Amino acid sequence: MRTADAGLVKAVLWRAGALAVFNGMMSLFGLWPALWWLAGLVDFVLIVLLAEAGATLIPPRFARLYARALAVAFPLILLAGWELIVRARILSPDWFPPPTRIAVALWQLGTSFDEFSRTSLLGRPWLLPQRLATGGPADAAALLAESHLWATLTRVFLGFLIGAAPGILLGVFMGMSRTVRTMIDATLSAFYVLPKIAIFPIMMLVFPDPFGEGPKVAVVAISAFFLVTINTMVGVRDIDPVYLEAGRNYGAGRWQMLRHVIVPGAMPVIFAGLRLALGTALIVIIAVEFVRAKTGVGFLTFYYWEILAPEKMYAGLVVVMLLGVLLTAGLQWVERLVMPWRREPDSHAG
Repeated sequence: MRTADAGLVKAVLWRAGALAVFNGMMSLFGLWPALWWLAGLVDFVLIVLLAEAGATLIPPRFARLYARALAVAFPLILLAGWELIVRARILSPDWFPPPTRIAVALWQLGTSFDEFSRTSLLGRPWLLPQRLATGGPADAAALLAESHLWATLTRVFLGFLIGAAPGILLGVFMGMSRTVRTMIDATLSAFYVLPKIAIFPIMMLVFPDPFGEGPKVAVVAISAFFLVTINTMVGVRDIDPVYLEAGRNYGAGRWQMLRHVIVPGAMPVIFAGLRLALGTALIVIIAVEFVRAKTGVGFLTFYYWEILAPEKMYAGLVVVMLLGVLLTAGLQWVERLVMPWRREPDSHAG
């Protein structure tokens, strides 16, 4: 056992040494400016090999903690590499500002208030208790309306809920009924492939106020609807027939089958569709805010591109990425809450 451990330690040291030597040689011979992309790829391979070797030395009870450390460390390595490449003038700092400048710009977006447009990224939430105490809910709502982040989240959540609810219902009916599936499937597939941003002008014709919130929320709802419907249909249709037969043998009626067999059996695939729909909803609303909005994170990002403030443009993109991570994490929390039987068992047992 001791010999095996020594071999694993030696493997880790060899790979760490190879990583250090390779980067030292690249710097010594001045090859980074010409071959930075190839060197980055080689570094990635060496880091993966090093991480895999390190995983063999981690006790099983720390395996999950090690995985989380890798998930945090890799983005930090990418940011450090970006910073070094820009500082070395391999990439232009004017168009690819280093992460430190982007972090400063993100702080400025979160703490500053634009007196001209009367908006900010967060909407001055620190004033919310005072506005509630002095002006009531109306003043608080006006304060929230200043926030680009609040505008984007409102559109995403409203569109997602409006689209996902009927999508689940229709998907269940399509999965349970071959006739309904045959009637609707081809039409659903035809509309699904349409670029959702191309539907936006149609929505502007449908709603009385073409520049209001209705068309934006409608496009998000349509995007979520198709993904949720298709995934729900697949989940219901592909339930193992053994479960259906077991339910019938126990005398379950149609409603009991739906509640206790069909919906729980299709739930993992339904939530996979919800995750896809939520991500697509965020993508679609950012694209819509690029072209037709005066508030929202997408509008803010595009605005700073127009005025050639790239560090604030990148800061807007960082906000979009953080929204994607947080929204997905929130939906995964709901998934674990709704499906407790799918939770991973604790790995503390030895």
